[in-house]
Amino acid sequence: MVKKTLQVNLGNWILDNPLIPASGTFGYGLEHQQYYDINKLGSFAFKGTTLLPRYGNELPRIAEFNHGMINAVGLQNPGVDHVIKQELTSLKKFYKKQVIANVAATTIEDFVTIVKKLNKENIVAIYEINVSCPNVDKGAMKFDCNPNDLEKLIKSLKPVAQKPIYIKLSPRVSDIVLMATTAEKAGADGLVLINTVPGMSIDINTRRPLLGNKVGGCSGSAIKPIALRSVYLCYQAVKIPIIGCGGVMNSEDLIEMMMAGASAVEIGTANLIDPYACLNILNDLPNAMKKYNIKDIKDIIGVAHAK
Repeated sequence: MVKKTLQVNLGNWILDNPLIPASGTFGYGLEHQQYYDINKLGSFAFKGTTLLPRYGNELPRIAEFNHGMINAVGLQNPGVDHVIKQELTSLKKFYKKQVIANVAATTIEDFVTIVKKLNKENIVAIYEINVSCPNVDKGAMKFDCNPNDLEKLIKSLKPVAQKPIYIKLSPRVSDIVLMATTAEKAGADGLVLINTVPGMSIDINTRRPLLGNKVGGCSGSAIKPIALRSVYLCYQAVKIPIIGCGGVMNSEDLIEMMMAGASAVEIGTANLIDPYACLNILNDLPNAMKKYNIKDIKDIIGVAHAK
């Protein structure tokens, strides 16, 4: 039975709870369905999908550090046509809800083409426009740090997108609030804050960068303060919904993110550490709500801003 005290809204979309596994940490759902019924979650964002198949970056792609990990997968995926024909067809057999489509590209034309292809897929509820992947050499990165380019992208997508558009922004800009307000004014329906934080790791034995790509994106509990700050500042500046993402490892982290202003919360690295992470957080959430005297999860959205 769905507990209404856990329900949240992303625009007109009602989620049974605010838990959303983040793109790149949950595949296309099949892997985690082997561990538990993923229909228990609010939704999930499937793996970043490009127009054509993409191999990704050279190995090694992942390294651990204290309180987190750094990755440079490089958006490896089979391309949107394969995703529609194989992955989404398979997903519909065991998943009864709608998902978030993470869309990645290096040109406006490719973004538009992918969105058009996904428009007919009823299982997709919203588009998470990934303009902020730190693990690609060129292209998409300009959209998350140049307000004019971001505005052009959104205004090109809005006329063709038949589903809401949420823009996933990067913390690497000097003024993330400017990017958030630019996205809202251009017509974005929501925001996802934040993507990974650029970083690197060096192998002391070889004296060389550990990752094949040399640099990558840091995630895990170490970046939670950065994500919280971004959500908090942007919540003050925009009226569109925010999905918080970055360093959420347990139910108290989730509550903290919502208090900063997130309407729903994506969980990333925790899924790579423990495939049951999201289920455990969901199961513990009612206990945490009771501990902090929270009767309805929606009541805490943005309460950190109360004067």
